Amino acid sequence: MFATDCVTKVALSIACDNLLDMDAFSKSDPMCVVQLNSSGLHWYEIGRTEKIQNCLNPKFSKSIVLDYYFEAVQKLRFEVYDIDSENCTPEEADFLGQFECTLGQIVSSKKLTKPLVKRDKTPAGKGTITICAEERNDNRVVALEVAARSLDKKDFFGKSDPFLEFYKQTETGWQLAHRTEVVKYNLNPIWKPFRIPIQSLCDGDVEKSIKVQTLQLQAILVKIKNAVFYYDYGVRICILIIICLQIVKEYTFLDYIMGGCQINFTIAIDFTGSNGDPGLPSSLHYINPQGYNEYLAAIWAVGNVIQDYDSDKMFPAFGFGAKLPPTWQVSHEFPINFNPSNPFCAGIEGVIFAYQQCLPQVKLYGPTNFAPIINHVAHFGREALQQQTASQYFVLLIITDGVITDMDQTRNAIVNASRLPMSIIIVGVGAADFSAMEFLDGDNGVLHSATGEAAMRDIVQFVPFRQFQNAGTAALAQSVLAELPDQVASFFNLFDLKPPSDPCPS
Repeated sequence: MFATDCVTKVALSIACDNLLDMDAFSKSDPMCVVQLNSSGLHWYEIGRTEKIQNCLNPKFSKSIVLDYYFEAVQKLRFEVYDIDSENCTPEEADFLGQFECTLGQIVSSKKLTKPLVKRDKTPAGKGTITICAEERNDNRVVALEVAARSLDKKDFFGKSDPFLEFYKQTETGWQLAHRTEVVKYNLNPIWKPFRIPIQSLCDGDVEKSIKVQTLQLQAILVKIKNAVFYYDYGVRICILIIICLQIVKEYTFLDYIMGGCQINFTIAIDFTGSNGDPGLPSSLHYINPQGYNEYLAAIWAVGNVIQDYDSDKMFPAFGFGAKLPPTWQVSHEFPINFNPSNPFCAGIEGVIFAYQQCLPQVKLYGPTNFAPIINHVAHFGREALQQQTASQYFVLLIITDGVITDMDQTRNAIVNASRLPMSIIIVGVGAADFSAMEFLDGDNGVLHSATGEAAMRDIVQFVPFRQFQNAGTAALAQSVLAELPDQVASFFNLFDLKPPSDPCPS
């Protein structure tokens, strides 16, 4: 039930330097075997390079191509062997060293160089391995601005509500590729500018025919730029005007990550009284002898994926809904390390440590207000957007057990944040009624503020933790993070912001 499509395919190029020399009368003949572990249980081989004869500094020409999932921790192991004969298997060959990392670490670095180690983790001489990542994807889009004039009136009591349907040609017939918005009550419509992935429209072949269904128009993609098409309905001449058509590159999530965009991860934890006394096993904040509760599980599941995309691994963590010493005033935005000038925790382990130290020092209270912490992160998103670069994107994880008290203010905060480089993940713990959270998640319609203003885009993803109690934390991370790559890329493309350094210049 949690399976998702891969974000894209990634090709890994591998090179080594200063390998151990295992041959008496010549140099080693290296080959690299790549293994994947995405379940946490088993490693399996996904590919191997060619063997390079008599070389201690090989640059392998064969790339290893694999599916990339942002929302999963994909562990990779690179094992280098000295292959002495054509029939020699890795099990029979001399071992030259290995290196383990995640695919997320590679793509966020674009180029990663690390020392090789032996199986006992001691250095394998001075040997190093360099891994480069490259996205394998056609990310061109067709950017269109279209209008029509003198359309036929189809509605008996009013004007038509026109829209366009674009079809691509396949072996089995015409296949719908894109449907525009509906322009209400207008025989001379101008549709909002829109984009269609070139792969969806014509399989990447700009010479293929496409069809616009509404006007029964068929044309060649490369020949309709700045064109006007006439169609005679027998009663009137209808005109379709292609105001502008461009084939442009649309940057992908990996373009931004490999180009230097940092994912800034902030955690907000619900310390309201409805969680129960943390000292009692019935409390959602109770930490059992194994060091586990639903709050810790959610922090670890999401943070374990996100941390690969933040270079300094320093994460601000806040609490809300608690009374704080020494004045015992309620706060809805306090650093759980009690250091307002430096709320950052070192790694996800640091967040977990700060949470455990914070619990006995505060009094759980209320109410459950989201708006303060959303506005706190939005402040930094607004500053980043003013720089007119795609260098930073902000992700806020809110873990809560109850019903939101400041719903109108929260709606307003989310609608405002939808115009910023920011996404919000909400994980509901416990058995409360989370219907209000489902409302904030825009999957069932566009979220509006209390005054009726529509969100620019859907930035909220909500899941109840109870759905994943038997599936494990990896499934939780997969569910809440699956939409994030598209949210990042679509936001920066919407504002026409390129990666800080273009990894694949046109």
